[in-house]
Order: sequence, then structure tokens, then C-alpha cells
Amino acid sequence: MRRTQIDYILKDLEKKMVFLAGPRQVGKTWLSREIASHFKSATYLNYDNRLDREIIINEQWLPHTELLVLDEIHKMPDWQTFLKGIYDTKPQSLRILVSGSARMDLLSHSGESLAGRYFRHRLLPLCLTELKGTELDGQIDKVESRGGFPEPLLAESDTEAARWRSQYVDGLLRYDILDFQRIVDFRALELTVEIIRQRVGSPLSTASIARDIGTSPTTIAKYINLLEGLFLVFRVTPYFRDISRSILKEPKVYFYDTGLVQGDSGAKFENLAAVSLLKDIWGRNDYLGEKWRLHYLRTKEGQETDFALVKDDRIVKIIECKVSDNHPDRNCVYFAKKYNLDAVQLIKNLRNDHENGPVHMRNAVKFLSELYL
Repeated sequence: MRRTQIDYILKDLEKKMVFLAGPRQVGKTWLSREIASHFKSATYLNYDNRLDREIIINEQWLPHTELLVLDEIHKMPDWQTFLKGIYDTKPQSLRILVSGSARMDLLSHSGESLAGRYFRHRLLPLCLTELKGTELDGQIDKVESRGGFPEPLLAESDTEAARWRSQYVDGLLRYDILDFQRIVDFRALELTVEIIRQRVGSPLSTASIARDIGTSPTTIAKYINLLEGLFLVFRVTPYFRDISRSILKEPKVYFYDTGLVQGDSGAKFENLAAVSLLKDIWGRNDYLGEKWRLHYLRTKEGQETDFALVKDDRIVKIIECKVSDNHPDRNCVYFAKKYNLDAVQLIKNLRNDHENGPVHMRNAVKFLSELYL
């Protein structure tokens, strides 16, 4: 299955380094090797591998290498300084692709700047847009239940997919997180993940989770930052023109793997929509140079819409997710009328698109399949 971003990456490699980040097992290694096949001489080195690590540290790749792929290099002490030195002294013929299973912008502690030396690419799970024209075209139920990670999505059975997911989360929590920070209370971290799985779609209170677990809100906030840094979850904050106010308010937290959601079909569908919208927004930011953000709307009186698509600090569209409700959501109607906003009610089980007052009633499969990425 060809990933959409291959052509973008190949083009950017001719100009700068490319940073390819995304969740573990989302397909970065496969994509890196696919990109490497376009070059006569490519070298793939993984910092987790002892022999590869020695080659990286000693800079012993072959001099005629056309593409150098450095995987998990962010685990190297002072990795930014290392990359800066490599890039600034490389021969003109060498292209460099850096990949990793962590958000390097969140987990970096180095003061060295790589500004102007790289293009950022973020690889997220497969969504309905990328599945067009394949045997999974339009299969929203399967993507919702199994998530968009290639292995569980393409597994022969639901049991096989469930086994993958159990091992995936266990490996992420037990090994990947420990690469960055020592966790004193591992059980509290596991319970935090379990609680988040049950509260997808609702504003998340660190104080509430802390009371449930018996720890401090500061500890819970630290855990969520780590989980976000390792691409297990992402936050959607309420919209304010003042971004600092938005960050201080309670976020909604979603999983990159929709299959991790523990809840009814509504919660799983909303998570699937969140991943798809985030992927679309990040694609527009990375490849079109536009400034999009994903938020939700909530008033002091409790009126709320699931998502607000924001471009250049202005709300472009609000979206409410429903499994089968053909009546326009009253909060969606309220925001559309009061603020003259483009309002979409995204309905999983809807036969035909239509207008209902100020709200556009849209079939979810069609809408999500037409996103940018």
C-alpha cells in the first residue's frame, strides 16, 4: 500500500534534511526503505541497534552513500548537535532522512538549533483518504474497530489485531518511555492510560484522574506529556484567540490508535474523526505552509461542539460527530447562527448529504475520504 507522503519526502530531500516522525509501528521503517529504493546507494542505520550505533557515532557510512537514513537518532545524547555537524559538512550529493517514534520537538533537551536545515513530515495511521482505491475503501467500521496502524488493520482476524494492540501498548509503556524518563510508579502510568481510554471525547481533568489514582495532578500532567511525546495520545484544546488561555483549559485527549478507545460507537467514531482531521491539518501545515490548528468549542454555559478547524487564528469550520442522528445538533445550530460559522454535522450512518437549517449534514465516509491526507 503506497503511502501518500512518498512524493513529498523525495522532493524535500533534494533541498534539506527530512525529519519523519510518527507513532511506533505506523510504517516509518517501511516508508524509509521504500524511499531508499529510489536511490542507487542508500544506508539505513538504527540507533537502537548496537552495531549501527557504532557506525553512527563514528560516522562510518560509505562515502558514496546517496541517502542516509538515521532511525531513532533522537535517543542519542545531544543528537541535534550531531545532526547539525553532519548536515553542515556533508557532501552535496548526500541526502539525509531522520526518522523516529517520538515527537522530537517535545522530547528534545538540547539547546542546539536545527532551524532552516530540515523539513518536517509526520506519518500518522492510515485514514479513509489513503485507503481510497484499496480493498478497504470506505470500510469505516473496520478502521474504527481496528485503528489505522497497518498491522492490526490488515490482520487476518480481530483476535490477531487485539494481540498486536496489547503487545504494542505494553512495549510502549515498559520500554519506550523509559528511554526518556524514569517512572517511579509504573502502575499509576498504566492506570492513567486506562482512564484516558474510557474518557475519550470528554474534557479531561488531571485533578480528577489524580484523585482516582491517588497521586498528584502534576504527576498526571507529566504522564500525559510523555504519552503525547511518544505519539500514543494527542490533545485537542478549547479554542481561544489567546493560545496561552487555550493551553490552560481542560483538553480532550484522543488516541492515534482508535482501536484503543474503550467506549461506545460514538466515542470511537469521534476518535477516528479526530485522527483524520489532525492528519489533514498537519498535512496542510507541513506541505502547503498553511497555519491550521484543531480545537473544540465550549462556552461557560456548557455549550460545546466536537471540533473547530482554525486557520490563521480564525475558525473556518465547526464539526459535530454523530453515529446516526439526522437532526441538527442544537449546539451546532447555536454556534452557526450566533457567530455565522460554517457548521458540519458528520454522520456515520447517513445515506445522502443535505442541508438542515444552518448545518451541513455530511456522510462521514465521503467527508473523511475527501480530506487532504
